[in-house]
Amino acid sequence: MSRPILPYLQAAAGIGALCALDASIKHLTFDYPIFFVTFGRYVTGAAIATLVWWRQSAPRFTTGMMRAHVVRGILIALTATLFFFAIHTLPLAEAITLSFTAPLMIPPMAHVLLGERMKGPVLGAGLLGFVGVAITVQGAPSFAGDRLPALAAVLAASVTYALSAIAMRARAAADGSTRLTLSGTVIPMILLSPFAVGHAVPAVASWPWFVAAGVFGNVGIQLLARAYARVEVQVLGILEFTALPWAALLGWLLFGEAVRLQVWAGAAIILGACLWAARADRRVAETAPLAP
Repeated sequence: MSRPILPYLQAAAGIGALCALDASIKHLTFDYPIFFVTFGRYVTGAAIATLVWWRQSAPRFTTGMMRAHVVRGILIALTATLFFFAIHTLPLAEAITLSFTAPLMIPPMAHVLLGERMKGPVLGAGLLGFVGVAITVQGAPSFAGDRLPALAAVLAASVTYALSAIAMRARAAADGSTRLTLSGTVIPMILLSPFAVGHAVPAVASWPWFVAAGVFGNVGIQLLARAYARVEVQVLGILEFTALPWAALLGWLLFGEAVRLQVWAGAAIILGACLWAARADRRVAETAPLAP
């Protein structure tokens, strides 16, 4: 049985959209506190997600769904806050590269939490991707001074991101991308709302950046949710490595961050790892139709 290519394209496009979200957030963190920026990202994201949910006949949440969505919302809020703190200090490509420990955590976590069988080629692809990451960080500045907390934040965000990806996989086929996107914005917005108390309304010039963050974030979640509904999380987790060239390009264009030769050498190896993981998934079976 030939494997469907659409979920892989959706996952790769979703990851690219989330890289654009990260670039928008990095720009905003130069003018506003991290917690406020994170809250603002989910305000615009929740508004867009609510509109999409309403236009799709407002699919209802059941009581049985909500516990999993609340847990995932907490993980999303933690991941976003930690990672946005990191990208404020670190170059975008460097922070993304360090976050690639998350795909390496996903297969064993998915095995324990979802019962997914760990596939040798997928694990091998993950290790190959890690080799690409190791090459990428060669020549980077040392992690000293203010960079240490940022490094710790990236590593912590990798753990919470891996858990949130597994939570998405667990609910994607049954709940659908619309519900996942809505709960993935509204719940973090509620959790982060205390940090907006007493804060002035952002300058009008910043509004397009907040809107862009909401749009890119929602598009990314929608695409990833549709992909995770059809393909095992350990396979698609390897595609997280495609964020590196996106981050390098956006960091260079928007922030003048130099892109070292090692970054591109690592990206080539990482791409090979992604292709290897996709070929290992030849026998993917179609799941139930995607819910609205």
